[in-house]
Amino acid sequence: MIRIDDRHHTRREVEDLAARCAERARPGVRYAACFSGTIDWLAAFFAMRAAGAAVLPLHPGTPRPAAERLAREAGCRYLLFNGYEPEEVLPESEAVTDDPGRLIQLSSGTTGAPKPVARTWAAIGREIATYVTHFRDPEGMTPVIACPVTHSYGLICGLLVGLERGAEPVVLNTGNPKYILKALREVERPLLYASPAVLHALARLLPDGERLHAAMTSGTLLPDPWFARIRTRTRHLFQQYGCSEAGCIAVNPDMGAAAAMGYPLPHHRVRAGGGSEAPDEIVVDGAEGEVRTRDLGYLRPDGMLMFVSRLDDTINVSGLNVYPKDVEDVVMALPEVTDAVAFRRADPFAGERVALVFTASRTVSPLTVRAWCREHLAAHQQPADVVQADSLPRMANGKISRSRVAELFGAGGEGAR
Repeated sequence: MIRIDDRHHTRREVEDLAARCAERARPGVRYAACFSGTIDWLAAFFAMRAAGAAVLPLHPGTPRPAAERLAREAGCRYLLFNGYEPEEVLPESEAVTDDPGRLIQLSSGTTGAPKPVARTWAAIGREIATYVTHFRDPEGMTPVIACPVTHSYGLICGLLVGLERGAEPVVLNTGNPKYILKALREVERPLLYASPAVLHALARLLPDGERLHAAMTSGTLLPDPWFARIRTRTRHLFQQYGCSEAGCIAVNPDMGAAAAMGYPLPHHRVRAGGGSEAPDEIVVDGAEGEVRTRDLGYLRPDGMLMFVSRLDDTINVSGLNVYPKDVEDVVMALPEVTDAVAFRRADPFAGERVALVFTASRTVSPLTVRAWCREHLAAHQQPADVVQADSLPRMANGKISRSRVAELFGAGGEGAR
């Protein structure tokens, strides 16, 4: 039924584990669940869903005090922490009560603090059915999930969709590219679900002449240099776009550009700008109502949803919009640069200016980066501050935390060389 690393778990084994948890699961009650063992978490998930309870999955690396705090903030009455015995973290008078069965996810927190977002089991069921029916390319492929199955990308689109298609999903509990590559070679027609950073690392690691069979990217926009490398090393490259509130919104069955998010799934109605010169906020109308994504984009005439920027990330320099990706792609075209993030910094004359932090394979002078930017960017796009760092802060789902970047490097702080 499910393979986790090198061990196969049968349906009977998972059902027996789920039955132990189901004895303590009550419908309408909110639970938080934090397990170091993937199979234990999945058993708890299946039990909670079957019982009509609400569950907040927490990343397995979450320390107990943090797990208790997150559970309370989400209104959970009980916490399952590496065990199926519920521990009360909120009295009934303070917890969310009579909650319809649902999955509670913490929004990514890319630009701010994460917040709990709840979706009913019925809504998730619709998403899975539509995804399977209208995205047929992966039929016959084996999903290999090298991202957290406590997050909707790995849990719903990777694992649950794979089970719905009759596959035996493979869950890998590591981000080690060499281990992932070894596992992929052991699977027939693997479809890898992973973060852009992992896909890029694999594309660089692959020997000449070898390609990934298929890969799915999601969560954050691939920088153009990364996209070019991954595209040439992958036979089938897919992309999906979504948000915590609406689930998967669009799927691209054949990526030709990093910004091409995909064709909207038919259970959603998507509104966006009318072209590249007039992007607007991407708004989704579905069974759960209107969801404003805070993403800027537009719909091509063929229906493809194109992403431009996060509204919160757009930098306004003297009334002119600067989209961070435009700056980042230029900087990452420098051979030594391995990653880059552009973000806003207050400026007394222009209102805002572009600040840039980057990583590289060796020390690169800020003067070199500035000279490169002067050749390839307009004056208002030029970074006013350039900092090289040893690494960039990432969240558990692989996304760069822009809020953390601004906090660390906004004043040339602790992360700067």
